[in-house]
Amino acid sequence: MKAGMKTLSPYQVASLRMLTAGIVLLPVALRKVAAFNFKVHMQMLLSGILGSFIPAFLFCIAETKIASSLASFLNAFTPILTIIFGIFFFGRPFEKKGWTGVIIGLVGMTVLFFGRSSAENSYMGYSSLIIISTIFYSLNLNFVGKYLHHVGSVTIVSIAFLYLAIPSLIVLYATGYFQHSFADKGVWYSTGASTILGVFGTALGTIFYYKLLKESGALFASLVTYGIPFVALAWGLLAGESVTLVALTGLAIILLGVYLANK
Repeated sequence: MKAGMKTLSPYQVASLRMLTAGIVLLPVALRKVAAFNFKVHMQMLLSGILGSFIPAFLFCIAETKIASSLASFLNAFTPILTIIFGIFFFGRPFEKKGWTGVIIGLVGMTVLFFGRSSAENSYMGYSSLIIISTIFYSLNLNFVGKYLHHVGSVTIVSIAFLYLAIPSLIVLYATGYFQHSFADKGVWYSTGASTILGVFGTALGTIFYYKLLKESGALFASLVTYGIPFVALAWGLLAGESVTLVALTGLAIILLGVYLANK
């Protein structure tokens, strides 16, 4: 995302991400599209909107002001929110002793959210965009687990991105992407970064994510956010980003809470 936004706007990076994911999965979508009724098509589209489309834009906008490492730390809200939404809206069974973990996780979320660097404290609204994204992620995990368990992972993703390619093209046109000078190496560099993000981080990544979700359940799938902050932290440090001790403490508390809740 950071590389894509060196030349392109956050809206263009997010749209390219969605569009290239749809293009690479187009052969699968065309082969499967006639196999489902209108209701299932709308459920797959809703899954794409909740789990990919809206968060893609929110993350890009947020990372114009906050560090990628902080964004990934905030992404660790996903498992706790997956538990909470699963219990209250999707009928997920949950033992009472697990609430200790949930409460600890919420404390960690509070510490992490308010433990940003002084430079990022003035951008609370941008940090909030990441939290809104985790809400969409959590709802989508529960939604797919309950309503699309009978549809293959590749099928869900390919058909969802087939539909999402249309608004992505509209956004690219409306934001002037096609008016860029494609003789400019910077445009190609950012377009290439956005394309890699779309093909690997969105198309293939979402397929693997849904496959894990179907085999292991929504909560277990959400636990992949355990690894994201540490990988992003390494990239952030290489890029010269700063990370506060308070933020690391908040992350550790969240992971402890999710572990106890899942145990």
